[in-house]
Amino acid sequence: MALDRDHVLRSAAALLTRKSTATMDEVAKAAGISRATLHRHFAGRDALVRALEALGIAECEAALDTARLDDGPAGEAVHRLVRAIEPSAALLAFLYTENQLFEGEQQNQGWTRMDERLTGLFRRGQQDGEFRIDLTPAWLTEALYGLLASGAWAVAEGRVAPKDFTHMVVELLLGGARRTDAPRREES
Repeated sequence: MALDRDHVLRSAAALLTRKSTATMDEVAKAAGISRATLHRHFAGRDALVRALEALGIAECEAALDTARLDDGPAGEAVHRLVRAIEPSAALLAFLYTENQLFEGEQQNQGWTRMDERLTGLFRRGQQDGEFRIDLTPAWLTEALYGLLASGAWAVAEGRVAPKDFTHMVVELLLGGARRTDAPRREES
């Protein structure tokens, strides 16, 4: 019987997004295979995480394409992107915490491609007068990643309703936390 690699990766992703410290035994059990079978296809946790990284990057790049980042106002493109990436947000949240993915020379170039596309979107929004110019496009990109991860964790833990994910991420990113009708306090 052939191993359904996609099923194994999606099972691993579902488990690891809920329990990032899960063992390879737990991953195998979640996928409905033996530990030996899992190890034949993924030599260890690092190999499994790298395969999940490739899956996550592919899904995020597909979401970037679906969002049509160059069409219409940049704010609308951000909204389309968050909606498109929502099904992969939990996997992205898990990957975001895996430091080995972002260290050394073996960093997957997919992260750079995504960063470039996102910073381009935020730069366009700034040039068009939609977004603040006191925050760099690189910072806005990092803030988006952080909000996507935080939103995914909050949904997974039941603190946020899944239907509110897109609205909350987009509104906090683009609108900030400050009430527009609240008096501004002078900074000292």
